[in-house]
Amino acid sequence: MRSTMQECPFAHRPAADATSPPAPAMQYGDYLKLRTILGGQEPLSPVSDEMLFIIQHQSAELWMKLLLHELTQASQLIRARRLSKASRLLARSRRILDHMVNAWGVLATLEPLEFLAMRPYLGSSSGYQSCQFRELEFLLGNKNRGQMESHAHCPASLQVLRQRLAAPSIYDEVVRLLAARGFDIDPARLLSVADQQATRPDETVEAAWMTIYRAPEEYADLHDLGEQLVDFEDSFRQWRFRHMTTVDRIIGRRGGTGGSSGVPYLAKTLDFVLFPELWRIRSTL
Repeated sequence: MRSTMQECPFAHRPAADATSPPAPAMQYGDYLKLRTILGGQEPLSPVSDEMLFIIQHQSAELWMKLLLHELTQASQLIRARRLSKASRLLARSRRILDHMVNAWGVLATLEPLEFLAMRPYLGSSSGYQSCQFRELEFLLGNKNRGQMESHAHCPASLQVLRQRLAAPSIYDEVVRLLAARGFDIDPARLLSVADQQATRPDETVEAAWMTIYRAPEEYADLHDLGEQLVDFEDSFRQWRFRHMTTVDRIIGRRGGTGGSSGVPYLAKTLDFVLFPELWRIRSTL
């Protein structure tokens, strides 16, 4: 197996050509590129359960690709003030996450000794090196320039991450929407995207959400958008927690592959709140 976590996933991304329909003779396997997809599992160890480990991570990367697609569209729709469609895409993204949460239950059937037998064959590859997951976090506002170091081997990946780092997060677009709808948002918060830092709580944003949640019928579209964001983050937290507990179940408190600390690192990621004001108002409504 060539570890999908070490490869440069953007090096050979083909441009879509929508100018001509597919040939009439196209078959199911041709359309889905199944020869490529199903030929991408090459276990390196003699452990039969390595196939589970490979497919778990490959399928997660495919679902993350879809999440990036849906959330990028949702962000663009919020910028265009098309909130009904944006809310539907957020709802779909939450369902995708629910599927990914359940998938951890399959990997959890991998027993510790089975993983330890295959672990030497993984080399320095680690889920920490997933460019798509880092891109997803940046899109969601958890921006950290230092986390780009693990992608230095792939200039194309670095370029993608730099673009996500510099672009507004989906929540930045929501905050700009609140300002456009007449809420008194601190100008510094509206300009904070330029500092390329992680989302930080803002009192003026919290006050805006408080007004919306105290008059849900008057601000029905914004209230619905807020609840869709909370639903999404709820599932995102569950995905992180299941990731942590699955790793704990399989390797305990050993260090992770690729030099990460393993469970302690994953536990720390649970502390970051994507949409902080939407959670804070629940204590004071």
